[in-house]
Formats: sequence, C-alpha cells, structure tokens
Amino acid sequence: MSWFRKPKQKLSGGERRDLPSDVFDKCPRCGEILYRARLEQNMFVCPACAFHNRISAEEYIRLFIDDEYDEHSGDLRSGDPLDFVDLKPYPQRLEAAERKAGGGDAVRAVSGDLDGIPVCLAVMDFEFIGGSMGSVVGEKIARLARHSLAERRPLIIVSASGGARMMEGILSLMQMAKTSVALAQLHEAGIPYISVLTDPTTGGVTASYAMLGDVNIAEPEALIGFAGPRVIEQTIKQELPEGFQRSEFLLEHGMIDFIVDRRELKFEVARVLRHMLGLPAPVEQANGNGAA
Repeated sequence: MSWFRKPKQKLSGGERRDLPSDVFDKCPRCGEILYRARLEQNMFVCPACAFHNRISAEEYIRLFIDDEYDEHSGDLRSGDPLDFVDLKPYPQRLEAAERKAGGGDAVRAVSGDLDGIPVCLAVMDFEFIGGSMGSVVGEKIARLARHSLAERRPLIIVSASGGARMMEGILSLMQMAKTSVALAQLHEAGIPYISVLTDPTTGGVTASYAMLGDVNIAEPEALIGFAGPRVIEQTIKQELPEGFQRSEFLLEHGMIDFIVDRRELKFEVARVLRHMLGLPAPVEQANGNGAA
C-alpha cells in the first residue's frame, strides 16, 4: 500500500560512491547528508529539517524506559487458524517476519520506570508485517493492560501499524473489542493511559486502542487514519485537503491532543503523567532548571 511506504532516497552515482551505508544517511525530505552516529544521537530526527525517520520498537523502549525493563508475554506466537496461503504459507511469513524484526510479533510489552515513574509500555513494530494487529498483538496488549491494572501503573502504547492482519481474518478484528474493554477497565479504575501515535497508524489500530488514550500524542507529520487517502477519495468522489490524515491536520480538527517532537517525547509524557497522578515535578524542574 503506497501511502505507508518510506520515501525512496535517490542518489546520483557520485553520491553513492561517497556515502558508505554504515556511516552516512541522506534525509528523505531535505536531502541533507547526515553522519549516522549524529543522527542516532538526535533520535533519528534530521537536525536540518526535523524530519522524523521511523525507528524500531527497541529504540522506542530505550527512549522511554530509564534503565532496565521486564518483558511480558514474549513467548506468545500466532497460529494459522485459516491455513492462509498468499505468496507463501502464513507460518513461513511469520518466521521471516520474526527474523527481520527480531521479535515474536508486531508489539513489545514491557514494564519499567519512565523518569522515575513506574509504567507499562507497549510498542508496535512496523517491521513485523507492517505492524499489523493479529491475535498475539491484541492478547499482549490486553495482558499488559491487566498487569497495569493490578500494579496500578500508567499504561503507554506507541502505535505504528498498517491495521488488522488479514491472514487471521475475524480473529484479528476481535482484538479491537478485546483491547478496548481492557482500556475501559483502566479508565474505570482511574489509571492513566497515554497513546502515542507514530508514522503510520492506520486501520483497526486507529479504530481501537490508538485513539482511546486519556491523552493522545502524535509525532510530527505522522500518517494517522482508518482507510487510506486513495480509498477515501474514491468513496466520497472528492479531492482531499492537503495534509489530510497527518498529525497537524488531526490536531487542528481536534482528533489528537498535541504534537511532540521525538526529542521531547519522554519529558512531555513524564510531565503529563505527573499531572495526572498528582506527583510533584522533579527538583530541577521545580527550580526552573529543567527543560522548557
């Protein structure tokens, strides 16, 4: 589906000779040649134009969690309820996806401390079959929400997904209800849930837990929506506004609460959690020495 794809980096022959793949990258938006180590230190945000490159689930975990963390339900694996075969049997696709992404499915579920606040954190991995939501994704998120409820820890979910996983049919769609019920239990118990939307967040994920946060935060210019722009245009027979389904458009129309640069994401989430939990600000912030 073309609306998810990363912009292709077009280099001339001379540029290819001068850019070792493990040393330099080229910004897809502004074309700036970037030293990879510096880009990594900048959380893969272009220092020239602030373009947010996609990052892995492990990198989001390192961004949010202070130090060590405990992983939950890491042994869960999807079955093949439909005996689904497309270009290759579904079990083979799962094995290939696990080798590529380095994880058991399209979400990682962990618990640890975020700026000293005990939290539960689920991070979707777009490298695993487009971050698609299958039965394992729904089960891991539901189990993590129950752990959050039992421990009274705030829950944070970082979404990056192409939607429900067609290879599991109705079972994948049932995860929308399962996760929504688990989040409703957190809401009734007064436990904060923060949803972080990254590029892209679409389909059944958007139609369920991604938009159910007590606070919904998005990264700049993230694609967020249910159906793709082409499908919508063909359905309503109208041309869509410029920037439709991007974070800025959704903020303007009240669908998300605010947009946060990835470099400020941990600080802002911690600030929101302290406000929701009634916790005091850290001493350095209280004295005016923290980030603005």
